[in-house]
Amino acid sequence: MFDTVVQNLIKIKRDFAKNYSGSAHIQEVIPSQISDDFPIDKNHLKQLHNFAEKNPIYFNSFEEDILGIPCMVYEGDINDYWLNSIKHGSSCQPFYPTWIMSAYVMALIAKKMNFSELVDIGSGDGRIAFCGKILGFTSYSIEIDDSLVELQNTISTQTNQNFNPKCEDALEFDYSILNLKNPAFFIGGLPQMGGEFLATSIIEKIHNKINLKKNTGMIFAGTNTKRQLSGNLSDGGWSSLIETHKLDVIDTVSLPTVWTFDQLVETPYIFTKFK
Repeated sequence: MFDTVVQNLIKIKRDFAKNYSGSAHIQEVIPSQISDDFPIDKNHLKQLHNFAEKNPIYFNSFEEDILGIPCMVYEGDINDYWLNSIKHGSSCQPFYPTWIMSAYVMALIAKKMNFSELVDIGSGDGRIAFCGKILGFTSYSIEIDDSLVELQNTISTQTNQNFNPKCEDALEFDYSILNLKNPAFFIGGLPQMGGEFLATSIIEKIHNKINLKKNTGMIFAGTNTKRQLSGNLSDGGWSSLIETHKLDVIDTVSLPTVWTFDQLVETPYIFTKFK
């Protein structure tokens, strides 16, 4: 099922990107109905649309058949949030979201890996934590930017899905207060653009304060683009950190994101666990 959803999501993204004639700052696609191409839970799909409909970054939506698949296209603008988010430190990248469907697929994979809590670090508008919530995770959404946390609180209230938005610096936050047992940490940020520093800090906290090493997963957003990396491209640029901290790569899934909309490659997400 995962492979079918991923392959078809990439197909409709690339066809839509090739033919898109609008001028929105960001745009993404969610299938309108369950089908053999997207065999996911009907209520979950409804909730994904609900997230987009209640999210103020989207100002327009319209129906479109893409490769014979009925879809809803959501157009939005994140300029104000992006400008506000660049004021933070070098370990904090500006707000650029993955697609909502991509967030859902990642949460599904984490569910399959038997994690019970989802902690999204640098969570933006909270879409990964939201997807975790509708899948039955205890979700926590850690975001340093106050305007983005305000946005998350709006979405959480409007959708009636509490994914626990927290306005916190992930480098300083005490994760032991969450009483985590079997968490999956999603790390926002590319490896050589602050992400590696952020991930290292989280890993050290896991080792030193929570003692959750054997039960913890780490999911990294990577890149296949050489201009974004000066070093090794393997594992999306995370190979050095993965080796240093003795992580096992369980799966790598490439999915559409806002920042790869006009590219023929997708964003690789690397799912790891401690050895």
